[in-house]
Amino acid sequence: MPAPFESYLTEHAARFEDELCQWLRIPSVSAISAHRNDTRRAAAWVAGQLQALGLQVEQVETPGHPIIYAEWLGALGAPTVLVYGHYDVQPADPLDEWITPPFEPARREGNIYARGATDDKGQVLTHVKAAEAWLRTAGKLPVNLKFLIEGEEEVGSENLEPFVAANRDKLACDVIVISDTAQYAPGKPAITYGLRGIAYFEVKLRGPAKDLHSGIFGGAVSNPANALAKMLGGLVDEQGRIQVPGFYDHVVPLTPREREQFAALNYDDAELCKQLEVGGLSGEAGYSTLERRWARPTCDINGLTSGYQGEGAKTVLPCRASAKLSFRLVPNQTPAEVERGLRTFLQSRLPPGVTMEIVAHHGAPGILTPLESPYMAAAEQAIAAGFGTPPVLVREGGSIPIVSTFKELLGVDTLLLGWGLNDDGAHGPNEKFCLADYHRAIKSSAWLWEHIGRLKGAKK
Repeated sequence: MPAPFESYLTEHAARFEDELCQWLRIPSVSAISAHRNDTRRAAAWVAGQLQALGLQVEQVETPGHPIIYAEWLGALGAPTVLVYGHYDVQPADPLDEWITPPFEPARREGNIYARGATDDKGQVLTHVKAAEAWLRTAGKLPVNLKFLIEGEEEVGSENLEPFVAANRDKLACDVIVISDTAQYAPGKPAITYGLRGIAYFEVKLRGPAKDLHSGIFGGAVSNPANALAKMLGGLVDEQGRIQVPGFYDHVVPLTPREREQFAALNYDDAELCKQLEVGGLSGEAGYSTLERRWARPTCDINGLTSGYQGEGAKTVLPCRASAKLSFRLVPNQTPAEVERGLRTFLQSRLPPGVTMEIVAHHGAPGILTPLESPYMAAAEQAIAAGFGTPPVLVREGGSIPIVSTFKELLGVDTLLLGWGLNDDGAHGPNEKFCLADYHRAIKSSAWLWEHIGRLKGAKK
């Protein structure tokens, strides 16, 4: 027999789509100052949705865009869940590549097309509507529920961490839920239980006071470009192993269970080559492509600058050379440890007459939610009920710094429940969200509160 909220979801499905369109029409582009009032309107819109449900709602002003905080704490003894999301969106450029205007939502081919459809308004709203279904049918929620919805995710969340640090008691919870990722594939919902971290650096070498004639001085003066190429070339060996001292000391290895799960995902290297238009793949020896992308650390040069870049030839020995490089980290590695090892590695290879500066730009550790977590089990059951098929368990190669911030400041794990698809075009033209998945996600979220509510809770 269907749960009462399921009938409610069916009866109000058309309204849920219309309300999503209302939110999508607001061009809440946080990066563009001309849209500051629009961004505030988007914050007020979602605050109004939560207030209408009877939640206690605060619009917290920051030096940037407002933070919306809301709570319902009527489930005595039940777990407390914090839902995080963002109402700001990326700029819509290039506008001429949109089939329909980015802030005039259009339904076609079973999708809703608009900026913010999947990143992140559509995904956030699924949890709001799931709460509505419970409150309108049962008059209460089976969990204590908190919402934290910000307006600066697309510009670095500068004001979020100070807010979290200053409001640990208010935000105390047993588990965090974020829906800002994707399913594994169409018809294959996923729980992302691991994220790689990041450590990003800029290496600057300086040799002579100015560019020199490479014929007159070449072979006698150290060339910073030559030096940098040699130093960077030694970072990774022919087996794909990173040579930074201590780099693998704390790497958490893949478990046999994880390797079996990844191998069962029906992944195809040839299909990825076709998608990326490359003739082959490479990486750390002894690991599959999915293992290398999701769960092994990496080192990549992101940019190189030195010498003459203009048309034709100019024979100079450049006085400067620089590179930007990033390391993707797995759980238990820290940006600070990588920085220490990188400095040791590069300093030991610095030739005479060349000085070096290393700038650490930003970093975040990797995250791993235990597969044995009762909240993970609850999410698996909920998604199976909502999508009609159990989710696969995946890890992601990218980084979501707020997840590590929550772990550090609130001490709890995050469930990354992505409702979108990898081809949704987040940040690009013709961003979309599958409407069937929108409704499946609302149903999954409603079941999630049911299954988490059966667990014992400790925090409010």
